[in-house]
Amino acid sequence: MEKQTDLFFNQILVKYKQRYIRFAQSYVHDTEAAEDLVMDSLLYYWENRENLSTVENVPMYLLTVIKHKCLNYLQRQCTWDDLSEKILSDKEWDLQMRISSLEACDPQSLFSEEIQQLFDKALETLPEKTRRIFMMSRSDEKSYKEIAETMNLTTKSIEFHMSKALGVLRIALKDYLPLLLPVFEFFYGRL
Repeated sequence: MEKQTDLFFNQILVKYKQRYIRFAQSYVHDTEAAEDLVMDSLLYYWENRENLSTVENVPMYLLTVIKHKCLNYLQRQCTWDDLSEKILSDKEWDLQMRISSLEACDPQSLFSEEIQQLFDKALETLPEKTRRIFMMSRSDEKSYKEIAETMNLTTKSIEFHMSKALGVLRIALKDYLPLLLPVFEFFYGRL
């Protein structure tokens, strides 16, 4: 029985570890922190596997644990940053949106085909250049500076296109947990 448990856990590691890291990294914006949060979550499950034997969907359970660890990390980061000096600055807004997004995140609802169809349809409405810039940022995980150099544009131009893309997506997904775009990458590998 112990060998079966080991094999099952190894299969989860192989299949989901990188997805979990991408999920965490999309919120914490720090690859090392994301890897640490994922490893802490996996270790927590492994150490408590006997008490968690009734968990039916282990990958979903682990994603929920990672969600909570990311949320705690971001809330600590929010405390560390003295956000009171910057009223609704871009950084504060982004951080608050990531926190709100994680709080609203329900891993079970993320498998919805309807949401993915709305997302894909919204992407199709974007101009080619805007769509390409958005995909480079989300799929290829390139910084605005890297995208600007690749496309021979200014960083401000990249910011404009990203703002335009996110605006279209926010409107298209307004009824479905706005700003969960990084979560779709975890499940669908398209962002």
